[in-house]
Amino acid sequence: MLMLSDTHAHLYSEKFDNEHDAVVQRAVEAGVGRLFLPNIDSSSIPGLIRLCETHPSVCFPMMGVHPCSVDAEYEKELLLAEGWLAKKKFYAVGEIGIDLYWDKTFIEQQKDAFRRQVLLAKKYKLPIVIHSRQAFYECYEIVAELNDDSLSGVFHCFADGIEEAKKVISLGNFWLGIGGVLTYKNSGLDKVVQEIALEHLVLETDAPYLAPVPHRGKRNESAYIVHVAQKLAEIKNVSLDEVARVTTENSKKLFGI
Repeated sequence: MLMLSDTHAHLYSEKFDNEHDAVVQRAVEAGVGRLFLPNIDSSSIPGLIRLCETHPSVCFPMMGVHPCSVDAEYEKELLLAEGWLAKKKFYAVGEIGIDLYWDKTFIEQQKDAFRRQVLLAKKYKLPIVIHSRQAFYECYEIVAELNDDSLSGVFHCFADGIEEAKKVISLGNFWLGIGGVLTYKNSGLDKVVQEIALEHLVLETDAPYLAPVPHRGKRNESAYIVHVAQKLAEIKNVSLDEVARVTTENSKKLFGI
């Protein structure tokens, strides 16, 4: 039986309607026994907490403010996230970072929110889960500035080039989050992971987004991470069991469990 870990899935999303528990069960049946759930903002906290309390041996929560939720009122969201970090067990500060794909209006606020949440991670001795859409170097510079032996994390949904991958690895205790994009024709990510040892990779779905082939264009879920693992095994010319073993071990190092 495979033992895979989905290091990034929004299984509490309203896109799963009333299927949240069934989605968790399907993941477990597919051999995906560890599901790490990032927060978005105050609106996602109730669903996140409920799912993790319902499935405490499978679902592990993170706490943070997503960059796309950073606006003129972001201070309130940061205070709320810190309040939760102070009173409940979380396994990472995330999903945090910078997103310049849709809108650059609040770029300075995004940078400030990201920097402050990295400091929160250091305070609570937690890893960071980084969203860096069209903002790799902006995120990298802040992480490099604040990096020390106490900081670790993952560049979630990594889809940049080999030079960026090497920069992540150079930070020390940081991994590349590899998801459905790996299975997309002409994404170029296959050529990047060919050059990167398995020890630097963790698997993720970003469910309900970025479903891998053969489910591309449909709602993603954690059970589909098997397709990502199979593609990675093919690229690296190793067994599926080896991919599962190494990437799950990496996730244990990342999250401490």
